[in-house]
Amino acid sequence: MKRTAGVMLMVVSGALMAEVATGDAIPSGPPVAKTSPDVKALSWMEGRWTGTHEGVEMEETWGSGAGGAMLGVHKDVKGGRMVSFEFLRIAPDESKELTYFASPRGKEPTPFRLKETAERRVVFENKAHDFPQRILYWLDAAGALHARIEGTLNGKAAGEEWTWTRAR
Repeated sequence: MKRTAGVMLMVVSGALMAEVATGDAIPSGPPVAKTSPDVKALSWMEGRWTGTHEGVEMEETWGSGAGGAMLGVHKDVKGGRMVSFEFLRIAPDESKELTYFASPRGKEPTPFRLKETAERRVVFENKAHDFPQRILYWLDAAGALHARIEGTLNGKAAGEEWTWTRAR
């Protein structure tokens, strides 16, 4: 299940992107908070985000943090057909830690606990997962939403990154 979740996260997010070593610069922001914020602190992720890469139309939508959770869905379309999807949730887990739950193709969710937050940037981590071990989101100065997955894959540092713009 862990392997499937990691692989599907790559596919769902447009796995046609180039692999990048985790040594690449990771966007940073103001000093990092290590405590679990209210999910509403991630309101900058809300909305419908779209992008296209090599014929794959990507769409990721995030709802509000009302009720203590943000729900998201990701869909990839190629040649007019949906080729992948993923259900996403950011909410406190059983120990009240803010957690990103990834459910590729509706499978059992894989949890990634909050590792770092900064203004318009968040990092979730699950060191026990095969790949990815980290999931990052950030909003750049131009208003584009970025997502990156990274970790160790087949014994090597690996990562993939995507950029989406707010749908009008």
